[in-house]
Amino acid sequence: MKIVGVETRLVDLPLPRPIGTAIHAIRSVGCVLLTLRTDEGITGESFVFTINGARLGAFDEMIRGLGELIIGRDPHDTGAIWGDLWKEINPTGHAGVTISAMSSLDIACWDIVGRAADLPLSKVFGACRKTIDTYASSGLWLDATLSELAAEATSFAEQGFTAVKLRIGNDNIDDDIARVRTIRAAIGDDVRLLIDANQKFVPKDAIRLGRRLDEFDITWFEEPVAVHDVRGCAEVRAALDIPVATGETEYTSRGIKRLLDARAADVVMPDLQRVGGYTEFRRSAALAAADDTPVSSHFFTEHSLCVAAATPNCISVEHVDWFAPLFSEPLELVDGRIVVPDRPGTGFTFR
Repeated sequence: MKIVGVETRLVDLPLPRPIGTAIHAIRSVGCVLLTLRTDEGITGESFVFTINGARLGAFDEMIRGLGELIIGRDPHDTGAIWGDLWKEINPTGHAGVTISAMSSLDIACWDIVGRAADLPLSKVFGACRKTIDTYASSGLWLDATLSELAAEATSFAEQGFTAVKLRIGNDNIDDDIARVRTIRAAIGDDVRLLIDANQKFVPKDAIRLGRRLDEFDITWFEEPVAVHDVRGCAEVRAALDIPVATGETEYTSRGIKRLLDARAADVVMPDLQRVGGYTEFRRSAALAAADDTPVSSHFFTEHSLCVAAATPNCISVEHVDWFAPLFSEPLELVDGRIVVPDRPGTGFTFR
């Protein structure tokens, strides 16, 4: 089997309403959809995205440019393809757009592997579960009022979610405390509550806030400080009883290893686009497992399921509904867990 075609398509998915975090103002997600075609008629699919479609053309150009290098290659040779592309991008750098492009090509190759074998990738990777824990992450944004937060959190619980994530990061810490208190009152004690600061704080302020949150039974405190401040994140983790989660903005297993070596996270969160696709996600998860650290995938709900289902130390996938319009197949939520599809490849196809 040989790859004979690399096709991309750019789409823009508007959100139901503009939303805000401590560092983002989001109106839409622009996506590059990738399809790899083979000489046997089997295709593989993947995608990358940018907030508000910013610089989407650069992602498209990089995917198509690197894609030319795998024409004629057997998509089953995922390890060799990944290694060759890693060498190729040395002059342009091992982070950012280059890794995103590599990730998309890697995922699409693996999708072909699963479809060619007529097996779900969860089985190809070595499945250890048929469902995976999740949390509602498509709401509870920083720009919502307290009444809007309470209504939305209640709605998530009624939909069957057993965990929700709240964005925090106000200039006044008391405002964040009020938001957490509102959500906890709305969902009760049986629904888990996660908080995400989106890198808002310096370590001292993150610690001050975290100590005041002890009474609310917080599952984890995500990205409390700037992504580059690994030492500061380790200081926050050491000072708090609340677990610290981070890693979504780290590139490849090297970035994840940096967090682990610094003891900066109780939970590491590889993002398929930034970590380097399935190949590097599995390497990153293995590093974390050797360090007795759990992982939880960031975004890419549909495409993360197969690798999460085959990763023993993966504790959850993030449920984000932004990309559902891309796919023909819906997600299935049962008792607060997502069912891993038994369809070939990733289990999802573009509409």
